[in-house]
Amino acid sequence: MSAIITEKFRQHNANQFVESFTETALNKYYLFLGKATPFTSGTTSGSDGIPPIPGDSPSEEFRAWDAMLAAKNISSTDITFALPRRNWANGTVYDMYQHNYDANTTATSAATNLYDSTFYFMTSDFRVYKVLDNNGGTGYNGAEPTSTSNSPVAIGGYVLKYMYTITQSESSKFLTTDFMPVSTDSTVSAAATDGAIESLKVTGGSGYTDGTYYAAVYGDGSSQGTSSGAIVRITVSSGSIVSFGLTAGTDTTIHAAGGSYTFGYVNLTDAHIFSDTALSTSASLGDGSGGAIEVISSPDGGHGSNAVTELGGHYVLSAITLTAAEGDDFTAGNDFRTVGLIADPTLFGTTTVATTSTLRQTFVVKLATSTGTFEPDEVITQATTGASGRVVEWDSDLSLLYYQQEYFKGYGTDATTGGKAAFSGANLITGGTSSANGTPSTETESVTLASGSTLTLTSGYANPELQAYSGNIIYLENRKPIQRASDQTEDIKIIIEF
Repeated sequence: MSAIITEKFRQHNANQFVESFTETALNKYYLFLGKATPFTSGTTSGSDGIPPIPGDSPSEEFRAWDAMLAAKNISSTDITFALPRRNWANGTVYDMYQHNYDANTTATSAATNLYDSTFYFMTSDFRVYKVLDNNGGTGYNGAEPTSTSNSPVAIGGYVLKYMYTITQSESSKFLTTDFMPVSTDSTVSAAATDGAIESLKVTGGSGYTDGTYYAAVYGDGSSQGTSSGAIVRITVSSGSIVSFGLTAGTDTTIHAAGGSYTFGYVNLTDAHIFSDTALSTSASLGDGSGGAIEVISSPDGGHGSNAVTELGGHYVLSAITLTAAEGDDFTAGNDFRTVGLIADPTLFGTTTVATTSTLRQTFVVKLATSTGTFEPDEVITQATTGASGRVVEWDSDLSLLYYQQEYFKGYGTDATTGGKAAFSGANLITGGTSSANGTPSTETESVTLASGSTLTLTSGYANPELQAYSGNIIYLENRKPIQRASDQTEDIKIIIEF
């Protein structure tokens, strides 16, 4: 049995995801960084040079949690609908909008689906246009378009519909080399007419009588055959119907767009001289052959009514900026290899969904005394408890040791019992590579961090701020290591395709 996931379904899911950021019973989404330790074939598979492809399994989610470093809340202003980026360039052949692309009716680019075709583009000043006519599949030939008219414009041998302009702030935050934000211009939307006919596909034929004629668009539209319905102006030159004239007024085009059409057709035998109220029966096209005018149906609401759905905006782009240590929750003393999204994680030891802007996901211990310098990624052990882990960062100024316990790698697993062993008490902690060591404090205290935020330690220790394995990891990406620094900013953009 044949079936298809439709564009409407994709867009519905994208809409639901975007709405979940603002609706009353909203979801809370966090971007997280993880994996300070290298990928290796013996544990996660792959390597830092060739990161492994994440699996879609419970074990992969457990691993992501164990290796998580910190998370930052994603707000509704951090997301946008998006499209594959297509830049305007003179000479480029673009597809035209057509309602019936399939395996038998393909675009100029050979695309069999409208949303895979190249029927829109963005100019250098971030104006976005839909191509209503591509002059029979030829290259754009002319100046870069700048019009923001609500009516289709002819330029470069094409007929274009202005859709919207990407603002400077949208460009700075969301524009990438591969994707661009999409939104609906309210002025353009208000001017759109549902079911208006604004695009034609013309086959010239031969043997017709030269002249200018008019023909009604028949179908299910309003008042077809009269001046209030859709009417096509037909130009015949040298016996052929002209699809796109060399000078204004010499092409076959829309005389009146009408409205409420879901389909339409033009009967050339009914093409006549046109008066203000009706089609005359005199001066017909003649007895030519091979000519045809195909009516291209407009999308729901008319061209420009909803740029997101019309252009195929079933992508959602999130753009998050991480500045230095972000309140000392994101380490600036190590690298990361994993980026992901979590929906509705809860605070440590509770069932309360997190709402805080940033959250640390490493363990911390304050050392009352220490010798030497702990090194990032080295194994630390606590012989009395059997606990082990990996150093994420050592803050020698405040004597704070940040660490992880990646249980799937054996760090944090008791070598004797195989169970999870937590660091605790004033038992000596030793670095396996540096030989640095220290005795944990047993004090319950609040420490002021470099950012001015406060870290509360209970008997010398602080747990991660999120409850491990809570919520749902909905996106996971492994990449080559990225080293962080205290004066560094990362702009992390994630594209989700529905």
